[in-house]
Amino acid sequence: MSLGVAARIARRELRGGLSGFRVFLACLIIGVAAIAAVGSVRESIRLGLQQEGSTLLGGDAELELTYRFASEGERAWIANNSLESSELVDFRSMAVFGTGDVAERSLTQVKGVDSAYPLLGEVVLEPAMPLDTALAGQEDAPGAVLDPVLIERLGMRVGDRFNLGATEFVIMAALIREPDAAGGFNFGPRSIVRTVDLADSGLLQPGTLFETEYKLLLPEDADLDALEVDVESEFTGARWRDRRNGTPGVSRFVDRLGSFLVLVGLAGLAVGGVGISAAVTAYLDRKTEVIATLKTLGADSRTIFQTYFIQIGVLTLFGLLVGLTLGAIIPLLIAPILEARLPVPAAFGVHVGPLFEAALYGALAALIFTLWPLARVEEVRAATLFRDGGGPGRGVPSWFWVGVTAGLFAILVASAAALSGLWQLTLGAAAGLLVAFVLLVLAASGVRKLARRIARTKLMRGRSASRLALGSVGGPSGEATSVVLSLGLGLTVLAAVGQIDANLKNAIANDLPDRAPSFFMVDIQPDQIDGFLDRLNGNPAVTGVESAPMLRGFVTQINGQPANEVAGDHWVLRGDRGITYALNPPEGTKITSGTWWNPDDQGEPQISFATEEGEELGLSLGDQITVNILGRDITATITSFREVDFSTAGIGFIMTMNPAALAGAPHSFISTVYTENAAEASILRDMSQTYPNITSIRVKDAIERFTTILAGIAAAVTYGALATLITGGIVLIGAAAAGVHARTYEAAVLKTIGASRKTVLQSFALRSAILGAAAGLVAIFAGGLAGWGVMTFVMETDYTFEPVSAVLIVTGGVLATLLAGLAFAWGPLAARPARVLRARE
Repeated sequence: MSLGVAARIARRELRGGLSGFRVFLACLIIGVAAIAAVGSVRESIRLGLQQEGSTLLGGDAELELTYRFASEGERAWIANNSLESSELVDFRSMAVFGTGDVAERSLTQVKGVDSAYPLLGEVVLEPAMPLDTALAGQEDAPGAVLDPVLIERLGMRVGDRFNLGATEFVIMAALIREPDAAGGFNFGPRSIVRTVDLADSGLLQPGTLFETEYKLLLPEDADLDALEVDVESEFTGARWRDRRNGTPGVSRFVDRLGSFLVLVGLAGLAVGGVGISAAVTAYLDRKTEVIATLKTLGADSRTIFQTYFIQIGVLTLFGLLVGLTLGAIIPLLIAPILEARLPVPAAFGVHVGPLFEAALYGALAALIFTLWPLARVEEVRAATLFRDGGGPGRGVPSWFWVGVTAGLFAILVASAAALSGLWQLTLGAAAGLLVAFVLLVLAASGVRKLARRIARTKLMRGRSASRLALGSVGGPSGEATSVVLSLGLGLTVLAAVGQIDANLKNAIANDLPDRAPSFFMVDIQPDQIDGFLDRLNGNPAVTGVESAPMLRGFVTQINGQPANEVAGDHWVLRGDRGITYALNPPEGTKITSGTWWNPDDQGEPQISFATEEGEELGLSLGDQITVNILGRDITATITSFREVDFSTAGIGFIMTMNPAALAGAPHSFISTVYTENAAEASILRDMSQTYPNITSIRVKDAIERFTTILAGIAAAVTYGALATLITGGIVLIGAAAAGVHARTYEAAVLKTIGASRKTVLQSFALRSAILGAAAGLVAIFAGGLAGWGVMTFVMETDYTFEPVSAVLIVTGGVLATLLAGLAFAWGPLAARPARVLRARE
């Protein structure tokens, strides 16, 4: 028989409608739609960033310098290669409103601008006015525009005056929007002033922490790659960005979060795969007599396989089309809501790439979960027509199909890893899902065996409902495996997210504040450090002060080769890093290899590198590191590695040099101050009044800001996990619906031999609760294991089991199966036994 014959048979059978495939289609559609929708939103944001790259960047290109302004030669290069340019300076400072003990203080991110700003876009103010007018101020004071949050925090109004360092400014307007604000993480609300008005503020001294940004408008035919190469030779220590990727940090974050959510969607598709497999198995069970008849008429196993493969293929194609349509439409429908909440532009539309990715995942998942049930049709024999045989069987198919399934699973995992770019996370997630799958299968088998054993004990005598429920769970129907798998996988994903979220929040909210300092204080000038320390050490409320000289520089070369070519895109090489110098090792320093330099040695530059980061970069003793500091290349030899613990939130530097290496380099000091909570306000006030140029960063405020960002990420991941759980719920409902016929017959038999409706109902309810509890308990174990893996190996922090979410998981599993079981129990209970038993004859 040919493929054409199989196609004709498949077409005729499909005329019967979609009965039996509703769960199949629902699982496939939801999984594909979720992946397509997440991918579409991610692509929309990426395209929006690309299309609005110039506006978000504030120009066609940007040059960024640390600690310094451009030299005359560098300014000449900018003038020769741009149509127009604007110079900005960005730094943190303290905004002070009022005087004396009643003064209010708050950290602010200051942007100093020139008359050309902004080159692109518009600064929106309230009340509406041109930025030039606002910054002109009044006759006796320069103007400033402030974020409304800062105005409210300090209790100010438009027209009030405040201080930045030693300079008084007047608030001319509230800053509603700045065009080049996307992509930065600021510790404080924004303030914008003229750079020239900061000349006497004392905030931009040699060695203080500030960055200058030069925004450039370029000719239309400008060769961005050539200009970037030219900058490397003409500028020292400059960072180049252009309109092709104006906000690399935002782009990287969106890509990673979107890819992670796609992985969560794949977990949902895996949960749906259980439903797909169960639906196909149930459908083929009902087709046993048809298959046997076809074989009696001469159809071979290949034709039978092709017939049902075509049927399921057509339904898969239908499910993919519906899922992709929903995945494309949903982002368009919610675009107004997302655009109002997103801090960056998004170009919403129908994007082919994410739809292709979702279709690929959906097709592979459908294949993986339907091949085994389809392969079992080979086991159906013509003799089944003349015997009361079962379905196609539930054993493992031939090794050929096992190999094909394994190959398809490998293709799915490799595709997800390649398309997301998160190889380690994808492989870990795939391994975790496999482990969870195996655990759930073993748990289902264990529950069945345990139920059978308990049902036969003396304890169950006289407990009809319990004994019936246990006997049913331990029976050969396969319901236990289907329910535990479908619900357990969904609960496992949710449990893992709950454990990770709880541990991250605990680490931030509980662990850090106990060990962290109250303040980071920066921009302390060398001639201020002695008085600064004396003032704090003389305060009885201060429990500790640590300070160190602070410079910033770029690692440009390793052993004479470009650093990124030697060590790749490591975070230490991605931007400028803090650098310090010390004559002797700080107290508590643990040298892991090498030796600290001799304090009397004033020879060649030496460097002590952080052990962990050094290992990641592939460094060893004797290697030479070239660091660009303030435009000057300093090449130092690694003479030691030491442990650096950043978890204490204290002072920690990747690189520490000997004093001779940095002799004469302008720098400031950084300090951490440990104090009693009640004394924080008075210390902040005293430091601000005595040293207006020093910026104090309250650690708790920084932690709260980070926690807010973390909460948003956790919410997004939780929503993705809930989608997975919904898919599991549909599979659960499908399993309950598929068992209605068997429960109707079971109820009829039980009522015939004297069981009451109450006993039968209790039996059904208890059966559901047992399976739900089993799924929940396995989910807690698997989810806890996943949470431990993520916290230990990805977040590299301690893990503590969080019991509240675990209890909620078990409770949710029990309630879900109980409600689903009861919802499909009323029909079987209402059926008349005589009619049911006659139909069975």
